[in-house]
Amino acid sequence: MSSKTFEDLIKEVHERGICQECGGCVSFCSSAEYDVIGFKDAYKPPVYINKDKCLECGICYYICPQTHILDNELNKTYQFSDFSLMPIGHYDNIFSCQATDPEFLKYGTDGGVVNSIINYLIENKLVDGAIVSKTDAPFSKEATFADSKYDLLKASGAKLDITPQLDEIQKFCTYTHSIPELNHYKFKKLAVVGTPCQLYTIRCMQDLGVTPSENVEICLGLFCYENFFFEKFQVSKFEKDFNIKFSDIIKINIKEDVIFKLKTEVPPEKVIHIPFNQLKSYMRPACNACNDFTNIYADISFGGLGSQEKYTTVITRTKKGKEIFSKAVDAEVITCKNLDQDKKSKMVELISQYSISKLARKEKFMKNLT
Repeated sequence: MSSKTFEDLIKEVHERGICQECGGCVSFCSSAEYDVIGFKDAYKPPVYINKDKCLECGICYYICPQTHILDNELNKTYQFSDFSLMPIGHYDNIFSCQATDPEFLKYGTDGGVVNSIINYLIENKLVDGAIVSKTDAPFSKEATFADSKYDLLKASGAKLDITPQLDEIQKFCTYTHSIPELNHYKFKKLAVVGTPCQLYTIRCMQDLGVTPSENVEICLGLFCYENFFFEKFQVSKFEKDFNIKFSDIIKINIKEDVIFKLKTEVPPEKVIHIPFNQLKSYMRPACNACNDFTNIYADISFGGLGSQEKYTTVITRTKKGKEIFSKAVDAEVITCKNLDQDKKSKMVELISQYSISKLARKEKFMKNLT
């Protein structure tokens, strides 16, 4: 299939510091049963474990979001040309929505729309479950499988229950390793919530027909400007820099900046806004090498940018995404604000600005890369 191997991936991606640790190469290695490659450190790129058993098929290289081998094929499938012409990617429509279920609305990061749609899909047996992100502590997430409303609420990004576990966590990262979770469950139809790099990898696997990507029924994409990563010793620096105690954080959200909601002795909760540029030292370095802000290969994209508090910005992209979104609206699982064309245009313009900014950041970063 290819003369490229995992060795090339190491040289061209890992050693350059642009591996996004999506886990696609590990999860869908043709020789996965022999543990050819794997994560020795959850916060570093995967490595060879049993190199002598590598088939050198090249799949790991093809599906990596940093090699861009299948860009032309994906762009044709998802009707995308380039970011200069389509900053937010090809899309059908844009909305500002919120959940009608009070629990999803209360515990959701924005308007609780993503979990509401997933719950609708599960209850109507359109999927068997979903891979979602569970927040364990501020800046610490992990992938989990959800097949009920209880699971979805339990994994909600808003419920940051701060416990003594902070003393045990040595590293913190908002990036969730979702793709490896695909191999942990037996399913026929699965929804996956992911970042742009994760969904890019899944789309590559679907293009190549790599098992079990055919069981991914729908890809729900999150807006992603950057993820954060820092080790335990940096916690005190973070608290000092921004006058925030980790133990006081009850919610983290991202819109035009990073929003921290803090508990106080007397309500209401305290809200602090921190611009992205002030958090550069806590940003995952590999995020500099990504140019996709709005998740252009998703069926539906979601984010907080462009919508008011307690509302989610929703971008429908594919035919499947449009159909599922319409069903959720018709079932009154979610409700949408009435937006005229002028308001929609302003939303698109704002989101495009962030998309262009992320693209410019990548171009600058890659030029300075040796």
